[in-house]
Amino acid sequence: MRLHAKTTTTKMFHDMSQRPRRLTVGLSGILLALTVASLAAAREPVAAGGATYPCTSCASPQGLGSAAPYPVSGIDCADGSCGQSGRCRGSGWEDARFIAWQAYAQGEYVGHARTEHVSEYRLRVDDQLDMLYRITRDETRTQYKLNVGDEVRVESFTDPELNRTLIVQPDGMITMRLIGQVHASGRTIEQLCGTLEDVYKKYYKVPSITVTPQKMNTKLDDLRSAVDRRYGTGGQGTNVRVAPDGTISLTMIGYVRAQGLTLGELRQEINERYREKIEGMEVIPVLNTRAPRYVYVLGEVRTPGRFELTGPTTILQSMAMAGSWVNGANLSQIVVFRRGDDWRMMAAMFNLEGALRGKTPCPKGEAWVSDGDVIVVPKSRILEADDFINLVFTRGIYGVFPLQSTITFQKLSTL
Repeated sequence: MRLHAKTTTTKMFHDMSQRPRRLTVGLSGILLALTVASLAAAREPVAAGGATYPCTSCASPQGLGSAAPYPVSGIDCADGSCGQSGRCRGSGWEDARFIAWQAYAQGEYVGHARTEHVSEYRLRVDDQLDMLYRITRDETRTQYKLNVGDEVRVESFTDPELNRTLIVQPDGMITMRLIGQVHASGRTIEQLCGTLEDVYKKYYKVPSITVTPQKMNTKLDDLRSAVDRRYGTGGQGTNVRVAPDGTISLTMIGYVRAQGLTLGELRQEINERYREKIEGMEVIPVLNTRAPRYVYVLGEVRTPGRFELTGPTTILQSMAMAGSWVNGANLSQIVVFRRGDDWRMMAAMFNLEGALRGKTPCPKGEAWVSDGDVIVVPKSRILEADDFINLVFTRGIYGVFPLQSTITFQKLSTL
């Protein structure tokens, strides 16, 4: 009896010692099965509703080598590759697919060419332009007319005493022997020669007058001198800035409207204005520096302030420039204030909470910001309640009527 009892007891303890091992083996098997299932699910995309299907277009679309050997699963919010329905519902990450994420591998930091920022750039106030002046040396459409400062040679085959070299005076006149003052400015060489021929017939039967231009295009020379930068930055040109009234000021032609024009339209306008004054010069406007653009971020961000827009920028990128949001920010009601082209006020509200918390792959509230936008990240209701308690009670009532209470644990211990 004693031996039988001892054997039974020993077997009982042996069975009890094996139960934890069996339990451990069972849990390990379950975890291993779950791991295998999760790996299989990661390899095969999951559609909405939980159904799996083979990915027919996911065979490493990047086509990269060892620099990026693994394709990236993600969501393209524009090409219709989200889900079996062909639409990205934006409700979560269950519509992920293999997408062309790193086409340049280690060269991704260089950036893609992408599309142009705008189809046409129109000038605005404070844009800086370089005006490059170029002599065309093209044949003029009309006969050249003498200007003040031009130099001509007047000769007569009948009387060599009439021969002389003359400069058109500031009043437009030249002085000739026997006849005195003759108006020359604004006349062609042919017209001046005919005038002198007619006047000298009073003194000579056949005057035989010839007028030869010696120095011409004095207006063009003056313009070249005004824009000469050979001893500075080089070339012939000048730098101008679009004034607050939308105009620029140029030598000889004065003020020209520039705001709202493209560079091509401005070039055409300037050259037409110059052709009315002078021939043989072409002006090419070149955008040197764009006017600064700013976005203002305030509210529940770490470093509120004004930030320069150097390229296309979204609300999320603006918040990143402001140091990200702080705890207690109301990310579902971000407000953006904007001024229209006629300076009217506009406002819109955006919900970026899902995106900032990594739950929404294609947030509808991720909008582009414009110059002068004011982004306000408001407080949540909890922070508003905290501010109310702080102002009314902590700094208000308790600040005026301080309440103090002391609990003595020694007295309580005697109770």
